[in-house]
Amino acid sequence: MLPKFLLADNSQECPDTIFVVHTEEPKFIVESDIEDFWSNQKVHWLSEAPGSEELIKALLEDAENFLEEEFENQDNLYAEDEEDED
Repeated sequence: MLPKFLLADNSQECPDTIFVVHTEEPKFIVESDIEDFWSNQKVHWLSEAPGSEELIKALLEDAENFLEEEFENQDNLYAEDEEDED
């Protein structure tokens, strides 16, 4: 079973961009600025885009929450690694 969201990047061609991939229906990829998820955001629909703006907004908020939690988790992991080295 795949996770609901995945992070992706292409640092060689798009160093300031991050991609959040939604693996469940409706499938889509959010392309955005790595420093500000809502900046220059572009949604690439892999499935048919939902007709409801409310659903789209909720899906994008879920993607943002996922990204924030992932960044927090990475920060915590790096902090633990630094403590282990001391």
